[in-house]
Amino acid sequence: MDPYVLAVSGASAQPLAERSLQLLLENNRDVHLIFSHGALQVWKAERGIEVPMDPSDQEKFWRDHLQVKNGNLTCHRWNDQSACIASGSFRTRGMAIVPCSMGTIGRINAGVSIDLIERCADVHLKEGRPLVIAPRDMPWSIIHLRNLTSLAEAGAKIAPPIPAWYTKPNTIEEMVDFLVVRLFDLFDERLAPINRWNGPSQ
Repeated sequence: MDPYVLAVSGASAQPLAERSLQLLLENNRDVHLIFSHGALQVWKAERGIEVPMDPSDQEKFWRDHLQVKNGNLTCHRWNDQSACIASGSFRTRGMAIVPCSMGTIGRINAGVSIDLIERCADVHLKEGRPLVIAPRDMPWSIIHLRNLTSLAEAGAKIAPPIPAWYTKPNTIEEMVDFLVVRLFDLFDERLAPINRWNGPSQ
């Protein structure tokens, strides 16, 4: 099976990225991870955790942090545009950007690739491969809406992490799982069981 590209930008809602990576690996998926420079800073500010920048150190960090031995994980430096995933000839199953900052969205929409996340997104759009973007900001300005509309018209799926209250979540973890599983529904994945809508309770 071709690998996923999982990109993490410097927006809040990092638990969504963490759980996405964990579930993909637990389901024996092949993942190429791009952790942006901004994401490194957000983890330090919000979680008090320093994620290593070096790819080999970062892979060990995630294995230890998530306690997952399954799957294949390849970490890439955020600005390494010579990485295999920067080329359209490298086959992937698709790319998810979770969470995605509005700055990243704006640069992708403009066709500006100053880091590996933006280059990979550009590759997925030009190759016609699945690209799922989970924007994390509120409210959205007209600039944000126009950027997101343009990306949707170009073939991206826009999946803002909006919780569903009908699931009656008891914990933040349940809510995170619902959001991550619904996001990867767009790749026709079934990463974990969730409480799906089956009509009103009798």
